[in-house]
Amino acid sequence: MEIFIEQVPAREVFRKWVAEQMLLQVGSTAAVLGFVGAPWTIATYIVEGGTTRTFTTIKTMCHRSPAVLRALLSHLTEAISEYIVFQVKSGAQCVQIFDSWGGQLTPDQWDHWSKPYIKKIVSTVKARCPGVPLVLYINGNGGLLERMRETGVAVIGLDWTVDMKDGRQRLGHSVGVQGNVDPALLFSSLSAITEEIQRVVRGAGRQGHILNLGHGVLVGTPEEAVRHFFDVARSLSYDQLCANQ
Repeated sequence: MEIFIEQVPAREVFRKWVAEQMLLQVGSTAAVLGFVGAPWTIATYIVEGGTTRTFTTIKTMCHRSPAVLRALLSHLTEAISEYIVFQVKSGAQCVQIFDSWGGQLTPDQWDHWSKPYIKKIVSTVKARCPGVPLVLYINGNGGLLERMRETGVAVIGLDWTVDMKDGRQRLGHSVGVQGNVDPALLFSSLSAITEEIQRVVRGAGRQGHILNLGHGVLVGTPEEAVRHFFDVARSLSYDQLCANQ
């Protein structure tokens, strides 16, 4: 172990150890998912110096210092690609790319400042880790669904503001969909959660759907509601659900 630590950065050693421990505990009972931020989203934190509501600094940079921003995005693309490969080699069976702030761009801006770099990541991972599915999620992605499909990912995550049935119709069945129950709904009654899960599943269709929230679990969400979400998901039969509609 001492020789290994000398050859590999300590941070990577720790990450690999965490992944190995997770795999030991999970075994074959569940899939192991990895995740990364997309180049544009990570760049916003670097340029803005933290979270922001306006993104004015990095959006101004698109016009005043485009070469610098492209260099940063290219560097991030290479690093993120390597990190995905590392996660896969450490046991991740699927990796989700979060372009959380991609929805702050106009569709045309997203085509210039986010999509090409995500496409490069997808191409690299497909070449080095064939068969490993990639999921792409953007917060506020209603105007970007068709563009997201063009990145080559296997699954597109819909946020809760997109109607699942409409999203499926727009994307077709050549790509999977993920989502998209409103996270805030988990503060409602259990019966309301059940009804919304059923509605989302019906809208997604028979195949190619990963049931999930339309974003992360909110702070303070009742554990009972999360447990109920999983219980309902495991009990669902698509045919029976549609027959009872």
